[in-house]
Amino acid sequence: MSLVAVGLSHHTSPVEIRERLGFPAHTLPGALLHLSKRLDKAGTVILSTCNRVEIYVHYAGEAAVARDEIRAFLGEWHKLPEEEFKDALYEHEGRDAVGHLFRVASGLDSLVIGETQILGQVHDAYIAAQTEQTADKVIHNLFQSAFTVAKQVRSQTAVGEGRVSVSSVAVDLAASIFGNLTGKAVMVIGSGEMGELTLKSLLAHGVQSVFVVNRHPERAQALAEQYNGEALPFETLGDHLHKADIIISTTAAPRTILHADHVYQALKLRQQAPLLVIDIAVPRDVDADVGDLDNVYLYNIDDLEQVVNENIEVRRREIEQCLAITERGVDQFMNWMGSLIVAPTITSMAKELEIIRERETQKTLAALPDLTEKQRYEIEYLTKRIVNNILKRPMTEIKHEVGHHDPGTVVHLVKRLFGIEESM
Repeated sequence: MSLVAVGLSHHTSPVEIRERLGFPAHTLPGALLHLSKRLDKAGTVILSTCNRVEIYVHYAGEAAVARDEIRAFLGEWHKLPEEEFKDALYEHEGRDAVGHLFRVASGLDSLVIGETQILGQVHDAYIAAQTEQTADKVIHNLFQSAFTVAKQVRSQTAVGEGRVSVSSVAVDLAASIFGNLTGKAVMVIGSGEMGELTLKSLLAHGVQSVFVVNRHPERAQALAEQYNGEALPFETLGDHLHKADIIISTTAAPRTILHADHVYQALKLRQQAPLLVIDIAVPRDVDADVGDLDNVYLYNIDDLEQVVNENIEVRRREIEQCLAITERGVDQFMNWMGSLIVAPTITSMAKELEIIRERETQKTLAALPDLTEKQRYEIEYLTKRIVNNILKRPMTEIKHEVGHHDPGTVVHLVKRLFGIEESM
């Protein structure tokens, strides 16, 4: 039996290759069934996200065969020559495949270390395999173990703590200033990507009203319509500042566009209600003097990135502990899988020794015809205890070895040592 993982990710390939090898949700059922059938009904899971495409297979045959078939399947399914993507693929087998999945599910292999979205994506991939009945006993236990390990990493370390994107840090700042963002108003000045990302994050946390200001009216109108907001003329910016609780400025202007006198007048109209100003523009859109006004909280891109970097560093310091948790999980799974693989061999080994015990015991008893029934019983009992004690240590060691080495190699050696001929 072989456990194999083949895939590519943001670590090994550009998005141009990843998107060509991806599996949209509507194609996943057919792909699972096709690959599983191709590998003699092997246990199969396909994980496809924007950052990775990975295939996990539990196959009755050799791992090399499974890897070759997966590569061929990827090329045929996507109508791509294998030469165009094979150099981007990574391939893991046995313990390495298990460890890779556990690290992926725990967010340790993600573009942003410790992110939680990937765990949901791994879960969805597993559910899809269950639905199409391509998740066999080993695949089921493998993914359940991955979920358990991921939860342990999350609960026992700080790898998931602290926001690690500028937009999410901005939301945290807004929440700390206003407490509750429900019903608040946000003004976006400019149409930068980072500003829009921050706007999306704020809306997801309850911000209600949106005002969009841009030097180009058509751009302002397009963004405003997308978020059910109101487009405002750039020339009248100062007249509308008081309407916003949160201002996000992200223009490409060569010099500052928002000055202390503008904001001071807005504060008077707001009756000194707090105002959060997030300046994500480079060069800056907002005069530094704005931050000196009472009840104004000004943060620029450097302030936000400093918080992001501090949070990322906290997560990085947790990596060693996270990896220790995943390794313990791998040990437990490999011991379980190894016990499945060697169970028939252990049974055969015990039967082989029992045949020897019984044969030699009968020879001895035949040579001692004057023994009483009690004495004959004691000899039988003695030989059984001896065999059981002889078996105890090898059985323990065999189970241990298959958790750390190739189970097939261990099983082959045991068969040779004990003269077991039958195949598993």
